[in-house]
Amino acid sequence: MKPRAFEYVRASSLDEVFATLDNHGDDAKILAGGQSLIAAMNMRFAAPEVIVDVNGVEALKGIRVEGDRLRIGAMSRHVDVLNSADVAKYAPLISQTMPSIAHATIRNRGTFGGSLCNADPASELPASTIALGAVFNIQSSSGSHTVSAQDFFQGTYATALEDNEVLVSVDLPITTPESHPFFDEIARRLGDYPMAGLAAQADVVGGVISNARLVFFAVSEVAVNAKSAATLLDGQPASEVDVEAVCDALATDIEPFADLTTSAEAKMHLMKVLLRRAVSAWAGKGA
Repeated sequence: MKPRAFEYVRASSLDEVFATLDNHGDDAKILAGGQSLIAAMNMRFAAPEVIVDVNGVEALKGIRVEGDRLRIGAMSRHVDVLNSADVAKYAPLISQTMPSIAHATIRNRGTFGGSLCNADPASELPASTIALGAVFNIQSSSGSHTVSAQDFFQGTYATALEDNEVLVSVDLPITTPESHPFFDEIARRLGDYPMAGLAAQADVVGGVISNARLVFFAVSEVAVNAKSAATLLDGQPASEVDVEAVCDALATDIEPFADLTTSAEAKMHLMKVLLRRAVSAWAGKGA
């Protein structure tokens, strides 16, 4: 199939983007990498009247350290984030996440901000940004404000963005030497949508776990921070954790949904598998 006719606007500045969005509201859609939008338009799942191409907007690009934060521009390609030495050094959870995003061809065009704004419940980056406590920088013609990653995702393909707003960049706290990331997902084939995934981070000092964040994805309408399970890890020697008790606590945090390929029961089983892997990985760490 082909998309319906639309007006195409190639913006060269944020002011041009804001002007178009102000004029057209929810009839306009932003084109970044296009890896989700174009497919949706071709299948007529999306039919915007106006496409705003932001590939020429320099203010949306770049990866850099700013104070105690690593800032990733919304238009940063997945491949650039994957290959960034700064990301590997200061936000290693993101580096661990990137190879699991689709296939190399998609990563060459897809963008960091585009994936976040698409808010697919099976996508990896929403969970990783929540696990890191990321802050999203948002702008419109009216000004700018920030939203935490936890509050940005509001449902399947739904975010806190208003129709006239743009995600400009994402700020990630610089990881400390005590922080140990964990990322894994279970899929039928590499590059397929996962049946369940876990993005996590914890401080491990002297073998003791603290400040654990366990964020599961592909199991609910949004990535879910399993706080009850994480609480049971706090202050525990990683090698002595009652892993099964922590796994049982997942039922308090998450009621997984079934999808076309995986039952809710199977998803819960896979979540427990991933949690055991995370605790095992942390048991081998220390500072």
